[in-house]
Amino acid sequence: MENQSTDRLELAAKFINNTGAPIFLTGKAGTGKTTFLRDLSRLTHKQFVIVAPTGIAALNARGVTIHSQFLLPFGSFLPTREAEGNFTDQFGFFTQQTLARKHPLNQLRRNVLKAIDLLVIDEVSMLRADILDAIDYRMRSVKRNYKVPFGGIQVLLIGDLYQLPPVVKDQEWAVLNRFYNSMHFFEAKALQNSGMVYLELDKIFRQSDDVFIRILNNLRDNRATPEDVRILNQHFKTLDEIRDLPPTITLTTHNYKADELNLRELRGLDSPSFFFEAEVDREFPETLFPLPKSIELKVGARVMFIKNDSSGNSSYFNGKLATVTKLEKEEVIVELDDSQVEFVLRKELWENKKYRINPDTKELEGEVIGTFTQYPIKLAWAVTVHKSQGLTFDRAIIDVGQAFAPGQVYVALSRLRTLDGLILRTRVQPEVIYSDPKVVDFTKGAGLQLDLSELLSQNQVNYLNRLIQETFEFESLIKSISQFDKDQDSSLEFEDENLRKDLPDIYQSLEAEGENTRKFRTQLLVLLQQNQEQKLLERVEKGTGYYLNFLQGILEKLMLHQAKVEDFSRIKTYQNGLEELELELLRKYLDIARSGRLIQAISKGEITGKMPDLEQQIAQKRKSILDKLRESLPEKAKASTKTGRKKSVEKKTKAPKEKKGSSSLLSVQMFLEGKSPQEIATEREYALTTIMGHLGAGVKSGTLKLEQLVSDEAIREIQPLAGKFDSLKPYFEHFGGKYDYGTLRLVLFSGEEKE
Repeated sequence: MENQSTDRLELAAKFINNTGAPIFLTGKAGTGKTTFLRDLSRLTHKQFVIVAPTGIAALNARGVTIHSQFLLPFGSFLPTREAEGNFTDQFGFFTQQTLARKHPLNQLRRNVLKAIDLLVIDEVSMLRADILDAIDYRMRSVKRNYKVPFGGIQVLLIGDLYQLPPVVKDQEWAVLNRFYNSMHFFEAKALQNSGMVYLELDKIFRQSDDVFIRILNNLRDNRATPEDVRILNQHFKTLDEIRDLPPTITLTTHNYKADELNLRELRGLDSPSFFFEAEVDREFPETLFPLPKSIELKVGARVMFIKNDSSGNSSYFNGKLATVTKLEKEEVIVELDDSQVEFVLRKELWENKKYRINPDTKELEGEVIGTFTQYPIKLAWAVTVHKSQGLTFDRAIIDVGQAFAPGQVYVALSRLRTLDGLILRTRVQPEVIYSDPKVVDFTKGAGLQLDLSELLSQNQVNYLNRLIQETFEFESLIKSISQFDKDQDSSLEFEDENLRKDLPDIYQSLEAEGENTRKFRTQLLVLLQQNQEQKLLERVEKGTGYYLNFLQGILEKLMLHQAKVEDFSRIKTYQNGLEELELELLRKYLDIARSGRLIQAISKGEITGKMPDLEQQIAQKRKSILDKLRESLPEKAKASTKTGRKKSVEKKTKAPKEKKGSSSLLSVQMFLEGKSPQEIATEREYALTTIMGHLGAGVKSGTLKLEQLVSDEAIREIQPLAGKFDSLKPYFEHFGGKYDYGTLRLVLFSGEEKE
């Protein structure tokens, strides 16, 4: 069984790296889904972002919420081009038309989505079909590819459909049922006929009791027998019997029930209350708080950890139970269940982040925009079934007499390791132990798919075809330049004739290469069809060299044009559009550079992992072009009109720009006066990353100490690795996102020789 599970995880990696098929990675809790997600950044060559339906799910997945990444309005999406008024007069519905006109994506998010090959959606059981269709529409628009689902990117959906279902109100369903059979994600229009691969991790780590496993599987498949119900109800205990038990957590159906029980037990303790406040820094909205801002504790309180130990010592894990044994103003000591070891609590950090394209390297990265620090515990005499998902208990009192959602009884029971640990507060009634029949039907249908290795083989061939067709073509770049031209203000006419010619020149160069590229692409596809692997790789290698030189020339022309208009005023939209074109060119350059390796690996059935050397090579290539441009361009006047006409000195009203050195000194001075980096950024109207760069310069010069900006733990963990990698991204991935890019930059480069 263990090998089978390992094989499945390896298969999942192959499907992601070597195919473009949408994948639903599922399995009961504890089968390796979360571990796989954590490892994804080192397993794949693809650029990806992680999103989740709720704030807490996004924090746990180390990603962002769907609504923040895709800028979706809150409400229900109707998968049609028509206006929502054609279907309902109720408020809170939107369509493709509404998204495009009233809720367009900003440049930051558009650039991030343009850069990805893979979208990962975690906790997909909570994802509604209409929201997945809204994501599909956004991706098609961003990629300017309306013919294929999600604009041609791959989607990895992770979750367990037998957990709690998506939420839809009756008035929403009255309109949505005209488009969907149910609200489960698999009903989305984007996934119809998509060939989604169903990959279930089926090694059960939690339970080993055969009778219990059989009962759980029967509950899951809506096949529970009277005998199953009888066995479960043997574990019913009266309230008097429960009172005599040692401390045991209760799983219940409603929040109010769990809160009432926790509060009653806390008030019943004859010891003083202590309150511990969370520290919230920068952007961390209350809707994202993983815990209350203020935690009330007493000696004797039962608590549960809600986070894994981030120190690497594995002293505790999400769901581990303990009892508070000592409290001081700044100290919480608990006794861990099972081991009876006393443990001094440390505060844990949660990060709110957003994805962005690094302005210097043009790499996709996660930027931490706010943090929440608090003791990682909550009162745990009781917890709701919903919040127990993913947790494991040796013993629990289960109170599911009022189960209101399909699968609640299954979720509650499956938190336990053994039947021996089960204590029923209310007897299980046959009518509350059903699973959603739509889910059961979908799972049965998915089980009829081809053998996974056969599916892999088919999808690899399709992917190779697509890879060749989409890599060796410039039509998409030509379309983007045309669209860019249309999007610009028609009154934007540069007085300098050379400036006016720059983009048409680039357009003509790409168009002139069109016929050559079509012929080359046809040759490759014929060789692929004939299984002439060696000849195919030889042709790809020659073509790669030729096209990389060609694209370098295009990139140089575009970056020269960007440099010429860099300081023009009132053309910010134009400059943003140029930046998007540059990102698209760099993306095409990377696709061509890695094509040979991908084709070779896929042909041999190997897993194509990360290619950091190529990413570094492209970052260096861009830097060398920039350096060359800086040397060749004459000193430019700093201010100009929209048309590039120079402003006269008399008309200048703004103070001249600060020199870089004086700007850094001012930030350092403000920091020494007691202002935080965020306050400096706000006051000076700079990005926080820029201010951190200024303060980093202060560390290098010896004006500031590194310890004033970064925790001792960060210095201790990061500094020994200095010089191991050539760019920041591998460091970020090495620490699994624990440290943001600003912290890494500060620690790694603070030890350089002081100026």
